[in-house]
Amino acid sequence: MATPSDSDKEVECDIIIVVPVKTIVTNRKVYHNYHVGESLEAGIVLTGTEIKSIRAGRVNLGDAYIKPEKDELWLQNAHIARYEAGSYMSHDPVRPRKLLLHRKEIDSLAAKVQEKGLTLVPLKLYIKDGVAKLEIATARGKKLYDKREAITRRQLDREMDRVIKKHR
Repeated sequence: MATPSDSDKEVECDIIIVVPVKTIVTNRKVYHNYHVGESLEAGIVLTGTEIKSIRAGRVNLGDAYIKPEKDELWLQNAHIARYEAGSYMSHDPVRPRKLLLHRKEIDSLAAKVQEKGLTLVPLKLYIKDGVAKLEIATARGKKLYDKREAITRRQLDREMDRVIKKHR
């Protein structure tokens, strides 16, 4: 019987890979208008001038939402400004953009949207390893009294912090 040589032995290594992530825009309006559920990462199909505008930070997700159509998910109403150095044949700023997800994820999210009151919203847009990614989440709309309650709670917390800071 042969003995294992040094090259046959398994060597355990813990390699930590740090992935640089640059957040371009966060949709803070979502947290005010919705109860946010589970979230996941999706890729976006973009043109050359769109990614240049994204890298320049000229994006607005304020009114954006995600709509399932024909077994695909589409980002609607996201405004990516025209690239200034581009030609006159530049992209349409609010065109629908296809999201890239696995089939199971698309089917799961589309089924949740069919449930009453749930919608898909973009939370943030960021660049990860040179590729634009969108964090999307399922969300349920807040009632007006929920929004008022959150505002009141935030104001009370600020006042308490001011009083505590003043007495220190």
